[in-house]
Amino acid sequence: MVRTPSARTLKESSVQSKKSGTKPVQRVIKKYPNRRLYDTDTSTYITLAEVKQLVMQSACFVVRDAKTGDDLTRSILLQIILEEEAGGAPMFTEPVLASIIRFYGQAMQGYMAPYLEKNIQAMTDMQAQLAEKAEELTPEMWARFMTIQSPMLQGLMGNYVEQSKGIFLQMQDQMQKNTEQVLGAFGIKRP
Repeated sequence: MVRTPSARTLKESSVQSKKSGTKPVQRVIKKYPNRRLYDTDTSTYITLAEVKQLVMQSACFVVRDAKTGDDLTRSILLQIILEEEAGGAPMFTEPVLASIIRFYGQAMQGYMAPYLEKNIQAMTDMQAQLAEKAEELTPEMWARFMTIQSPMLQGLMGNYVEQSKGIFLQMQDQMQKNTEQVLGAFGIKRP
């Protein structure tokens, strides 16, 4: 049996870390050549599903290659996303995935990570606020609220998308102006 900290334990350690000014202890998971994952915190082998649980609990961890020590966290997280996408209810449509792929190697690639990160953080904050207010609601009250609020939530999401689009267009305009300034400094004019 794999021991994973409860959400309460993680929250308490996070609060203690904030009070003492220290970072939470980073859990190390080693990936062996046989593709097995070893949790050094629990001294047990774990599955990708258990790594997903650590993510869901907001646990602080890193995945390292057992031989080289290379950081493999991103590849493991991408593997979890791939499994989730293949699992039934994908989050990303084919056009979204194609658009993301098109950004690789383009001038906008460097701007996409912070842009996506800020948008996901905004959604996470909004979800946390809703969850905080929903703690007092029974499941029946929540279902009724969602039925009544569905058009409002759709409008909220529409506004969010429009704001996000505006920020992206501003960023694109700024990049174009910066490019023109740099080219102008070298005496090159855009056609």
